[in-house]
Amino acid sequence: MTRAWLLVPALLALAACQTAPEVTAPVPDEATTQDRARTIHERVLVLDAHADIEIPGKPSPYVGSDGRSRVEPAKLHRGGVDAVVMAVAVGPGPRNAAGFAAARAEANEKLAAVEALAADPANAVVVARSSDELVQAHEDGKAALILGFQNARILGSDVTGLDEFHAAGVRVFALTHMGHNDFADSSRPLFDAETGMHEPEAEHAGLSPLGVAAVERIQALGGVLDISQLSRRATLQVLDLTSTPVIASHSNARALCDVSRNLSNEEIDRIGENGGVIHLAPFRGYLFDSSDPQLDGAIRAARRAAGVAEDSYYPFELYWEIDDPEKRAAFVGAISDLLGPGSVDAMLDHLDYIVRRIGVDHVGIGTDFNHGSGVEGFQDASEALNVTIGLIERGYDNQQIAKIWGGNFLRVLRAAERGRAARE
Repeated sequence: MTRAWLLVPALLALAACQTAPEVTAPVPDEATTQDRARTIHERVLVLDAHADIEIPGKPSPYVGSDGRSRVEPAKLHRGGVDAVVMAVAVGPGPRNAAGFAAARAEANEKLAAVEALAADPANAVVVARSSDELVQAHEDGKAALILGFQNARILGSDVTGLDEFHAAGVRVFALTHMGHNDFADSSRPLFDAETGMHEPEAEHAGLSPLGVAAVERIQALGGVLDISQLSRRATLQVLDLTSTPVIASHSNARALCDVSRNLSNEEIDRIGENGGVIHLAPFRGYLFDSSDPQLDGAIRAARRAAGVAEDSYYPFELYWEIDDPEKRAAFVGAISDLLGPGSVDAMLDHLDYIVRRIGVDHVGIGTDFNHGSGVEGFQDASEALNVTIGLIERGYDNQQIAKIWGGNFLRVLRAAERGRAARE
């Protein structure tokens, strides 16, 4: 096994040399904030580090009001979003041969859906398999789709499947979703309807031996490790093992919103030391003010009324316990009413918090569109300019915004590619 600490200083020094794309001309001081935002937004690489893949024609509760993906090509182009990591993701399910086969079939279907998008010239999108292809797509005026991977349940119990997904174009790898798997513990233990019990908080005390092998293999392939959805202990173990920077593709700050999907200060600080990037998500369930005693009390009361355990992982994390679809919908609606509409400002509060702790080189945007997410003013990719406006209003300059929107991710991707080259 490679000793990560031997390679980290050299790789981080190289990564620091990779600057964000230049904003090549100054924006006049007299320009309005919106004009300045539009000029910056048009020139920099605008990248969303995580969105889920919708299969055309399949019903989904997460698509936009038009019934279409929140990151469909038309919305990407309209919003000036130059690239998006499309996650080949599966949810929880049986950890047996049949369950693994079903997960792999779902993953293959999603891979095919992305390839079909790119195959249609009318969409003006390409699948980017490298940092150079990502930059080239931006220069050519095309949107780049970067393939991601989420939930090693897709692999069953065989790490060699990682090679197959890398060969298919996957470049960003996250080991867990909701529920533990054979590789790692999740930040969201699963409720087992058959037993009426939750999984233990930790099954592997972080990573299993299979998970350790997966981390090593992802690095050897030149993939980017994504720690979003991992348990705190698993995240810290990945950071102990890795010789290249990681990302959190869609995570917020637990100090501001105390749900298990958000990152603790310890995780945030370690990601900064690693040279990694935390991509903030406009997901109101992970942005609400959990320190508000009235809101906290109301959420817990709604959970008790629905027969849902009131502790930990709220507000959305345990509604799968409710078997009756009508009761589940009523509970989710009640929680939604309590939270009210989210805001871009709330997301940027989390970004500011992380910038103050570890610096602007370590933040980005990852929407989690098509799996919830969406706040007022940023409901889909077409509204991405509102984030740029918000960043300007908070005092971020042109080069900082270029880093936040895509430059920081690009630096990490290049570091992963160099890490592979160093091993060959």
